[in-house]
Amino acid sequence: MAEAIDLYRHSAIGVALIETLNEMVASGALSPELAMAVIMQFDKGGNLRTYRFCDSIWTLNLRNTTFMNEEIETVLPKVKIVAYDMRLIEEPVVPITCQQCQ
Repeated sequence: MAEAIDLYRHSAIGVALIETLNEMVASGALSPELAMAVIMQFDKGGNLRTYRFCDSIWTLNLRNTTFMNEEIETVLPKVKIVAYDMRLIEEPVVPITCQQCQ
């Protein structure tokens, strides 16, 4: 099983996730414990249907995904995540937040 996890973590998306989490922990935006929880969830695989990396933009499509925090938990049938390196954008983009999750 460790070999499958190693392959998954060493995929392009796994490396990008780990680099991003390390940056967030180093900047204090994320605790090391939460970063490890994200990595462990990533290892489980789960409901990631497709992913694509093109022109420095990640697009992830998920199905039946659970989002939760201390107060709420919600399952969404379809989720599309588009992520990009903010350092490559000249004008900062205001993130869109899910009204259902607030």
